[in-house]
Amino acid sequence: MDMYERWGDKGESPIKELYRSLPVLEREGERLSPKDRLRALSGPLLKWYESHARKLPWRENQDPYPIWISEIMLQQTRVEAVKPYFTRFMKALPNISALAQVEEEALLKLWEGLGYYSRARNLKKAACIVMDEYGGLMPRSYEELLKLPGIGSYTAGAVASIAYHIPVPAVDGNVMRVISRILGSYEDITKGATKKNLEKLLTESMDQKHPGQFNQALFETGALLCIPKGEPKCGDCPLASLCVARQKGLWQEIPVKPSKKVRKIEEKTVLVISSQEEGDWKVALRKRPDQGLLASLYEFPNIEGKVDLTSYAQASAACGVAEGKIRQVRCLGEAKHIFSHIEWHMVGYWIQVEGSLPEPFVSADIRELEGKYPLPNAFLAYRKAFFMTK
Repeated sequence: MDMYERWGDKGESPIKELYRSLPVLEREGERLSPKDRLRALSGPLLKWYESHARKLPWRENQDPYPIWISEIMLQQTRVEAVKPYFTRFMKALPNISALAQVEEEALLKLWEGLGYYSRARNLKKAACIVMDEYGGLMPRSYEELLKLPGIGSYTAGAVASIAYHIPVPAVDGNVMRVISRILGSYEDITKGATKKNLEKLLTESMDQKHPGQFNQALFETGALLCIPKGEPKCGDCPLASLCVARQKGLWQEIPVKPSKKVRKIEEKTVLVISSQEEGDWKVALRKRPDQGLLASLYEFPNIEGKVDLTSYAQASAACGVAEGKIRQVRCLGEAKHIFSHIEWHMVGYWIQVEGSLPEPFVSADIRELEGKYPLPNAFLAYRKAFFMTK
């Protein structure tokens, strides 16, 4: 059934009205160039965005600081997951000056659970540069924004276009998927050359008067209609009449991405070592190295491989305490955590010891797990299991 037949001839659909407003862009046997096809996006795209844009906390104004923070948080993270983190972060660090001055441990605690912690460290590095070199104000130039740590072409384009109305594109995975389908492109979107080509095409064809809305409308189309998993909602899309993938039924083939590499599996035994001192529960933590995966974050002590620690002798050897100091051992079950390139397959044990916790571990009050020590989500299952035992 044609989309117009589905809606009838009563004019009840705003999408139908958008289609009627489109010029006849392609005659039979004649194809639009990629640049002309993209130039034709603006009208229907911006009209659709005006009535369909989600209300998001970072869209409440055009201040570059919250725009920057939100865009960094949204990398590799869903919008709904980011919302509470963004609100908490902005309350704690409402401006660039506060971000530049925050202690790293407090910053990482605010970021706890978002993953990719180098993003948070780069935020602080960039904030310090902005304070020192730009008087505390975000640079008003796309080129200057690119010089800041952690800011690539996508983030620079988003901040420059939304906050400063500079006509530069902001091309992320959502946008590459949408544009690849519109153009019917079989270029591998994981390649840098493909991204640069799409950025060039958009620079030459994007809306010059409303670049921020144009970029956000493309984000929204990718998030709500031209979705990453499952069939796109072409019947609701304002760009369907321009989309080669829709015309030829290519949505399952485009965008083109190589198969993901098989992740390396690492097995670990996690030790939730605790003691009760004068009624207060303490738990052992250790700080990870300053470089590498989960750098500078805290973790429950763990050892390589899955080891059976059900006997007091085995538990004491793993903890580094005398067997006589082991009060009880309980298996907390198995858990799995997936990183981009590896998987941790874990088994955890709660080991209660008598007296002080063994050195060189950090002895943390269990309340400090929530408010002080940044503990990555990889250990979330065992943090929850530990609290359930109390």
